[in-house]
Amino acid sequence: MKERNLSLGGVLLLTLVLIYAGILLLAPIFALVSHVFKDGFEPFWSAITNPQALGALWLSVRLAVIASIFNAVFGVMVAWVLVRHRFFGKSLLNALVDLPLVISPVIVGYVMIVLFGRTGWIQNFPIKLAFSWEGMLVLTVFVSLPFVIREIQPILGSMGKEQEEAAYTLGASSWGTFWRIIFPAIRHSLIYGIILTLARSLGEFGAVAVIGGGVQGSTESATIYIYRSLNDRNYAGAYSMALLLGIIAVLILVIMNNLRVHKRGG
Repeated sequence: MKERNLSLGGVLLLTLVLIYAGILLLAPIFALVSHVFKDGFEPFWSAITNPQALGALWLSVRLAVIASIFNAVFGVMVAWVLVRHRFFGKSLLNALVDLPLVISPVIVGYVMIVLFGRTGWIQNFPIKLAFSWEGMLVLTVFVSLPFVIREIQPILGSMGKEQEEAAYTLGASSWGTFWRIIFPAIRHSLIYGIILTLARSLGEFGAVAVIGGGVQGSTESATIYIYRSLNDRNYAGAYSMALLLGIIAVLILVIMNNLRVHKRGG
């Protein structure tokens, strides 16, 4: 297809887009990198290898990985139920899946404190959720809930049942049919949803800050570490951790773009 030369309006539009992208994306990245490396690489390395920084980063990674695994498993189950089954309240359940996208994470964290805090409504819950990493995990799962479900739903909805019925006719079990027929069809969408979940979980701040309390060495995630470091005037630690999370985000973005290409090609 032959490309047309840009008109004056097209040139102005392209210029505005580049300026917009430069101000919102490139300028903050440039400012962050310049602050981190203004005294060389050593301050960055010292800040990142600080035991408190490593502990906060490890907690964020642990929460993100566990939440991604949980949402991968239950996300497929929920998507399957919403697509393949009819039941009372289905529309409500389908709407509730998007709740984490419209409700403030801070509000969710506060609700958890009201329910499971020391003076909360539920006193004898077997697992300590208030001011614990378990509570942070529950809220991390909640805020990243929709991504796997919404990625898989359209694929399952577009699949016919002929291949599944043929597999059942030939004696295949339900589990075997899932792995040989359904899973290959949703594989790329599932991986894409998992990566979105991972990215969302790593960047969560409000919900985990409220429910965890940001206790150093216990419930301080990487994002909370950045916030505390800024308050403590530890700018090297804050900028270095922010840059590291930014690098991880860029890597996730590259993987997502590659998966998008595979999804379109496959």
